[in-house]
Amino acid sequence: MYGLIDCNNFFASCERVFDPSLCGRPVVVLSNNDGCIIARSNEAKALGLKMGMPYFQVRDLLERNRVAVFSSNYTLYGDMSRRVMQLLSEFTPDLHIYSIDEAFLTLDGVCSAEGYAEYGHQVVRTVSRGTGIPVTMGIAPTKTLAKVAGYFGKRYAGYRGVCLIDTEEKRIRALHQLPVDEVWGIGRRHAARLKELGLRTAWDFTGKSEAWVQRLMTVTGVRTWKELQGYSCIEDDDAPQKRTICTSRSFAGAGISERPLLEEAVANFAATCCRKLREQHTCCRGVTVFAWTSRFRTDCEPHFLQEQAQLPVATNDDAEIISCCMNLLRRGWTEGRYAYKKAGVLVWDIASDEAVQTVLFDSVDRKRQTILAKTVEQIRQKNGAHVLRLAVQGDSSRTFINREHLSHQFTTNLAEVIRVKAR
Repeated sequence: MYGLIDCNNFFASCERVFDPSLCGRPVVVLSNNDGCIIARSNEAKALGLKMGMPYFQVRDLLERNRVAVFSSNYTLYGDMSRRVMQLLSEFTPDLHIYSIDEAFLTLDGVCSAEGYAEYGHQVVRTVSRGTGIPVTMGIAPTKTLAKVAGYFGKRYAGYRGVCLIDTEEKRIRALHQLPVDEVWGIGRRHAARLKELGLRTAWDFTGKSEAWVQRLMTVTGVRTWKELQGYSCIEDDDAPQKRTICTSRSFAGAGISERPLLEEAVANFAATCCRKLREQHTCCRGVTVFAWTSRFRTDCEPHFLQEQAQLPVATNDDAEIISCCMNLLRRGWTEGRYAYKKAGVLVWDIASDEAVQTVLFDSVDRKRQTILAKTVEQIRQKNGAHVLRLAVQGDSSRTFINREHLSHQFTTNLAEVIRVKAR
């Protein structure tokens, strides 16, 4: 049996933890540069606010309804997520963190079949009391069915945060009521296609044959189909390595027109790509740098900068990839003509770091590079991620982001902890 813990309206709930006056009040969280809505409380959803709505289009509606608006505070959200996952790790020896606000718990051997519901309530109570974040737990024989259980657990208060699918009758009833576009593993494009073919619910989908599902949705769809029927076939390591990794960002105001500032931003994007490569134990051979001006400006002509290169040997070394990005940016730069509103770095041609094809006349001492990279990583782990940086990355004081509604970093910055006055 699997349990799926899902934090309810996670970003909005993090803001409420440190400001009780927000309870019962609509709350929304905005994306980088306060561009669009990326998180909503239940009260905000009731107002008709949708994910992805541009902030400037709904500003008047938010003000009329006294909606609390926050810029995205990923430092706070990341630390609150760490606290949630730390509490969950005490309930099972097998915890798989799926996203910042979701995790799967393997429940086999931790309690009896009759005790799953009570165990789930204990988990929910512990996390909610320990962090202030409301959570829902779905329990079922497969991960996809656990997602189904979580869907209903969020929507019906009678479950008290825990929904259990442990019988065939419950499974069938749940699939009859679940819209096909709410099934974990069925994307928007496939959901639209299934609806065109008359399949409205998850039960309709499971009624098709395996061969039919494979023709329409390949082997990935077949796994989802089997999971909905109660056959567990999705493992923690089934997620494939990313074939491309991109880090990009929009800039505040009119954008960036000075090359040193754009170089600093691009260098930090490249460093993030390198970190992601190392996390999945891969290297890349292809690098692309891009930047473009705002398409909404009418006082200047639009411009798109894009340069790419292939490295002689696949790597995930910060210095090598950032150096390549700087050369590409300088090659495509036009002095004093454009203000770039967005820029980014894309790494591609990705392969495992255990299968790197070397070249005979390589100009880089790979052994020395590996030793240096490990040393730098050890220093960063001990003293902080930004303690060692390349000079072109700057001192991390510039974020290039407009965040007018940013809350405090209550749990990670001593200067911003909550102060309590006793009378």
